[in-house]
Amino acid sequence: MTTESHPGLRERAAASLTAARARTAALTDAVTDADLTAQHSPLMSPLVWDLAHIGNQEELWLLRRVAGRDSMHPEIDPLYDAFEHPRAERPKLPLLGPAEARRYAAEVRGRVFDLLESTPLEGNALLDDGFAFGMIAQHEQQHDETMLITHQLRRGAPVLTAPDPDAPYDPPAASEVLIPAGPFTMGTSAEPWSLDNERPAHERETAAFWMDTLPVTNAAYRAFIADGGYGEPRWWAAAGWDQIRRHSIEAPLFWHREGGQWLRRRFGVTEPVPDEEPVLHVSWYEADAYARWAGRRLPTETEWEKAARFDPATGRSARYPWGDADPTAAHANLGQRHLRPSRAGSYPAGASPLGVRQLIGDVWEWTASDFLPYPGFRAFPYREYSEVFFGPEHKVLRGGSFAVDPVACRGTFRNWDLPVRRQIFSGFRTARDA
Repeated sequence: MTTESHPGLRERAAASLTAARARTAALTDAVTDADLTAQHSPLMSPLVWDLAHIGNQEELWLLRRVAGRDSMHPEIDPLYDAFEHPRAERPKLPLLGPAEARRYAAEVRGRVFDLLESTPLEGNALLDDGFAFGMIAQHEQQHDETMLITHQLRRGAPVLTAPDPDAPYDPPAASEVLIPAGPFTMGTSAEPWSLDNERPAHERETAAFWMDTLPVTNAAYRAFIADGGYGEPRWWAAAGWDQIRRHSIEAPLFWHREGGQWLRRRFGVTEPVPDEEPVLHVSWYEADAYARWAGRRLPTETEWEKAARFDPATGRSARYPWGDADPTAAHANLGQRHLRPSRAGSYPAGASPLGVRQLIGDVWEWTASDFLPYPGFRAFPYREYSEVFFGPEHKVLRGGSFAVDPVACRGTFRNWDLPVRRQIFSGFRTARDA
């Protein structure tokens, strides 16, 4: 793909960058400067760090690497290097203040739009298909999701608003779907803005297996709690059992019991836990324990992608469960249109050819798999995006959540995190051997 063969490429890049910046502004303008500079959890950076880091990465990759320009503020580069300083230490750094961070990000963006108008979107790996611009749009949206997590951890009155989901609701009759044995194409070599860990496309084979038609709901998870699931070591991996004992964990993060009822805190609002929504804010250990209790297991990453992309009628793997078309509001709950998952059973138009539902959006889904490279993996454009995280320490999540923008979500997209993480917008579904 080149600018000549795809004349809308510049427009797509500009629109993706603009949408990301509008979301960044909404997340940072909603709170006071004191909230921007505070650290709301040692697990997260101050919001003002994310704001300036977004601008710094955009300057690094587009103005310096693509355009070959000198650093605008070389003295701040170490402050916004994500590998230089752990999140817990970032409040102690001499960070740009809110007004300075906004000015810096805006100045970078103005220069980037000038660059986008004049730069050929071909000629090297960073420019082909507008990759570098797409990478930066995805990077900003990923930090927007991170900032939304910080908003969820923030204490105080609500500052974010969004309408509740109103998607078409049509619960399927079958609770699970049989995924046939055989080969399919996993990963991609053709998606122009796909990231290195999604590449290359390669053939995988699975045995037949059954997969939940829908994500596990709050009501189903509450049955696990009521049956003493958090007090029974046989359901838990050893490290998970140690984790819940040491931290006295008895329910998903942000849940608490009051007057015999389970309540949750969601972006500053306390409300009853809704039965029909997918369970949210559970760790890999909790998802794995539930699956064992239910007599099932977590799907592997390969199984998840086959259920999401494989069409048995054609034998090909599509970009999304519903086909190759970009997602719309009829397909999935994406893009922070809502501040919660939709009910399990929503978005019938988003079903995969095999009949599995809500694989994209709503909640990130834990899989059984470690985060590992595909055969033929090549780090690009830098090792620190994926390669340094490969290994058994990180588990793979798939499918995105309501907090993920479509530019950073597709059937091949891979997320990963430590199995103890619960502040992320994570849920799961289960599988079993056929």
